[in-house]
Amino acid sequence: MIKKIGDVVLIKLSDSDSNIYVVGNAVIDTGTGFNFVRLMSMMGIMKKDLNSFEWVINTHGHFDHVGGNGYFFNAKVAIHEQDAPILEKGDGKTSKADFFDGKLKARPVDRKLKEGDEIMGMKVIHTPGHTPGSICLLDEKRKILFSGDTVFAEGVGRTDLEGGNEDDLEKSLEKIATLKFDMIFPGHGELVREKGNESLKKIIENLGDYV
Repeated sequence: MIKKIGDVVLIKLSDSDSNIYVVGNAVIDTGTGFNFVRLMSMMGIMKKDLNSFEWVINTHGHFDHVGGNGYFFNAKVAIHEQDAPILEKGDGKTSKADFFDGKLKARPVDRKLKEGDEIMGMKVIHTPGHTPGSICLLDEKRKILFSGDTVFAEGVGRTDLEGGNEDDLEKSLEKIATLKFDMIFPGHGELVREKGNESLKKIIENLGDYV
């Protein structure tokens, strides 16, 4: 499935894959990598070449978000410095590649992100909790928060996997609640197309129902 929201394109390959967002010459998260033919087909529909991307930006190091990194042949890879070793070591355990019956190939990280960095016009917000190196990306121009697995349309990311921390997640949610954005584009599921701040505040108010 392809959905265009303004000049951002959402690609959904399968239930196992993360949402993939194309923002100009950047791609945010890449799915498991299991569905290359479908990805190629969708790129063809968009008249995009996999060789044309400048950056792959991973919101965290789980396999369903990073497994397809290698398909964007010429793109540099950026991920938070705390999750970077997952990619550099090809860590099948921490990435949960083993859970998906996949294999994570060790690859270099071109840019190790940290709080406050900017990449492709987006601000990096370090939001640990789901993983130590989870990030959100704030696109102030488009008023979009790309939230990875930190927060979804109707809930928050799980904290019971290796490196997850419930207290960290709560602090991360409080941090992003202070930001200004209209839309939330999460790592899975449906988009929040309006009143993004209000939706986030309601989720925080009912946090006990999710964690």
